[in-house]
Amino acid sequence: MLDAWEPHSVATGAYLKTLGITSQDLQNYTSSRWLTSLGRGAFKRPMETVTWQGALYSLQTQLQLPVHVGALTALEMSGNSHYIRFANTKAYLFSPLNVALPLWFRTHWGDDVRHVQTKLLPPELGLTEQQAPEGFALKTSGVERAALELLHLAPKEFDLVEAGMIIESMTSIRPTLMQSLLEQCASIKVRRLFLYLAERANLPVMRHLDLERIDLGTGDRSLGPNGRYVAKYQLLLPRELVDRG
Repeated sequence: MLDAWEPHSVATGAYLKTLGITSQDLQNYTSSRWLTSLGRGAFKRPMETVTWQGALYSLQTQLQLPVHVGALTALEMSGNSHYIRFANTKAYLFSPLNVALPLWFRTHWGDDVRHVQTKLLPPELGLTEQQAPEGFALKTSGVERAALELLHLAPKEFDLVEAGMIIESMTSIRPTLMQSLLEQCASIKVRRLFLYLAERANLPVMRHLDLERIDLGTGDRSLGPNGRYVAKYQLLLPRELVDRG
């Protein structure tokens, strides 16, 4: 069991059961201090530090929970952090609606993460795997999906001007994937905002998108007081994102 245990990760009761380890075994192991309990159905090795990444790895691989690293955190992991200066240092985890993180995870790592439950995008579209500092692969949003997740949380959680600077730096967005994401994105605000920011930055992806297949809805969207109105996308935005010079 210990030899097969990924360092700095959690072993769940469900996983240990597949190895033939009984509840009585687990009681004996914790009493003998071979294992440390993290709460109901979760254990770690004594004297070993487990980060939220190690705990998330166990959620993804052992419990098969559809939870992934998204938004700003996924962009940081992919190296797209040139303009990232947000004060919030929590890790952003995304899942479909009604997916709950286990109590043991929330107890030990709840202050380290922000769990976003949303139907913004189809569960698997635009996901990839990236290496955590500990060396194991975590399911994360690719750059394209992470950009839309970031805009989904703006302006409430992320400043729109800084989000715009991040989008501006994304010169290698894959057009085919972004087309699919925009077509299936559930938020009119996010669709319009991405297209405006990408157009403003003259990103290469804009030359390849079929805008007629992307539903931009009707009606104005206000994303800040005392802003500037962008008629093409029916958005009221901070003047720094609209004014030139």
